[in-house]
Amino acid sequence: MYFQHIYDKSLAQASYFIGCQKAGVAAVIDPKRDVDTYLEIAKQNNLKITHILETHIHADFLAGSRELAALTGAEMYLSAEGGPDWKYEFPHVDIKDGDVLKVGNLKIEVVHTPGHTPESISFLLTDTPASDEPVMLFTGDFVFVGDIGRPDLLEKAAGMIGTQDIGAKQMYQSINKFDALPDYIQVWPGHGAGSACGKALGAVPSTTVGYEKIRNWAFQHKNDETGFVKYLLEDQPEPPKYFAMMKKLNKVDRPLLTAVPKLKKLDYTELTAALVNGTKLIDARDKTEFSTGFIPGSINIQGNNSFATWAGWFLSYEEPFIILADESQLDDLTRKLMRIGLDNIQGYIPSTKIWEVNGGSLEKVNQISLEEFKTLKQEKDVQIVDLRGVAEYNTGHIKGADNVFVGTLINNLDKISKDKKVLIHCQGGDRAAIAYSLLARNGYKNVFNYSPGMNEWISQNNPIEY
Repeated sequence: MYFQHIYDKSLAQASYFIGCQKAGVAAVIDPKRDVDTYLEIAKQNNLKITHILETHIHADFLAGSRELAALTGAEMYLSAEGGPDWKYEFPHVDIKDGDVLKVGNLKIEVVHTPGHTPESISFLLTDTPASDEPVMLFTGDFVFVGDIGRPDLLEKAAGMIGTQDIGAKQMYQSINKFDALPDYIQVWPGHGAGSACGKALGAVPSTTVGYEKIRNWAFQHKNDETGFVKYLLEDQPEPPKYFAMMKKLNKVDRPLLTAVPKLKKLDYTELTAALVNGTKLIDARDKTEFSTGFIPGSINIQGNNSFATWAGWFLSYEEPFIILADESQLDDLTRKLMRIGLDNIQGYIPSTKIWEVNGGSLEKVNQISLEEFKTLKQEKDVQIVDLRGVAEYNTGHIKGADNVFVGTLINNLDKISKDKKVLIHCQGGDRAAIAYSLLARNGYKNVFNYSPGMNEWISQNNPIEY
């Protein structure tokens, strides 16, 4: 058996390439959208991709199943569980609990494991030349390393009221099904640490059924469904705004993007015309570089592993936008954006130089130190804004700070004073950099960025309020 774990750090998302070398065929589970990765693996190993599988209708990334099917001619085998509301609306082969797929000498059994979503399935793999016993379980967003999938996304992200309690109880039943499996089976989940599909995912890529029975909190609530449901639903992080669109795009028919686009370099005339029309300029530089000089109105989303997630908060699927990034970063950033379906990139500029040489001036971020923060904090007309998530805020915050999560900042501008001095911070500065640019774009001139944030505040033994 050939096996390869493909991991996208930007979304903490795993896909899997498994092949039967004797038969020369292979399957891909939960492919990302830049599918050239799988084509290259197939080419290098002289395998033909014949099967494409998904564990469920994903909310956190745009699956590349249809792109991969279009390029290879492989069949898509997708869940028919969960009822009529959860049926894929494009051509595919339906699969249900107990169905068995054969990929050469590999046997893949379908196991219905609802909870994260109603149609969620897992794949139990047997390498028949080696053993008659199953050896691997691909769990998607059912069981992670040390955690399980959250059942509240449909309600919080897609507005389907009442679904989180139903999902939590289904998850309890699915956990009992998992508990009955042999301890030796390897578990390969759909996500790792950093994913918003759970709240405490482990950093290692795989685990075993037996290890999870010992270590995972979800297996410590035997005969206690109420306690299980309560723990599962509390303190889940805010689901990114784009999740609702992913649920839709992964279910319905949509245009395909079978190659990574090459971006157009914009000249000054094109740039200024776009900005005048309100087109957003996403400045992907490091926050420190951004703070020393940025084009007025631009939004700072650093081009790191969180780039796509934050872009999904602040860009819609209808609007074109421009990227400011070094040309060496463009392929990586374009891949990150296409993985969540943000395809409307109008073009790019490589730096702020094009703006400056044509007479434009740059703005700077009002950065303040810990001592300056403490001094300003004592003034009468000051507002402190903690930009972290609610759960983080509740674990300890600076006395008097208002909590406005950066992801929902634009919808809560009425909570940010335009008259007082506004001191913003987050945990380590990345989210504060985004927030500063958003506030500046919306006309705020009274904002001060305490970039070191809670990391420095706590390390210097300053007081915390709960």
